[in-house]
Amino acid sequence: MTTNEEQMFAGSDYLKRSQGLSSASFEAYLNYGYALLVIAGADGEVPAQEMNWLINHQRMVGAPEEAIEKYKTFDYKNAKLEDLLPKIKADVPSWSAPRTLLYHAIKMSQADQDYAKEEQEAVKKAAKLLGVEDDITSALNVLVDMEKKVESMLKALIQTETV
Repeated sequence: MTTNEEQMFAGSDYLKRSQGLSSASFEAYLNYGYALLVIAGADGEVPAQEMNWLINHQRMVGAPEEAIEKYKTFDYKNAKLEDLLPKIKADVPSWSAPRTLLYHAIKMSQADQDYAKEEQEAVKKAAKLLGVEDDITSALNVLVDMEKKVESMLKALIQTETV
């Protein structure tokens, strides 16, 4: 199946609830994943844990399977973030794609339990390209760290992990 890149795809209930978005084009879903691969792959590789994070996340938000399949063969080592970013748009004009992308890039980059220096630098580079202030980027990093601690606390409370 070949998809029209401008065709809009409804987002999942999770996407609507967590980010307030209802739909995005195939091109937006595709390039969002590609941009995440470029950032997470800045250390030279996208290990299985990071790729699995991307695939699971994109399925959860309602990305078309055709886009998800393309992530698996995308040449992130030779792609330029600045070429991908302008193609990421959704149905809510006020949505901050730059901040959302950085947030997800941080989460994906940490999926292998190693937030490599190269990945951190790629997040900073992406932030500059996207016009996101340093304090917002720092706050997004802190938010991801806090979320990990909250998840750990939940596991301790339901007795599947100790703190």
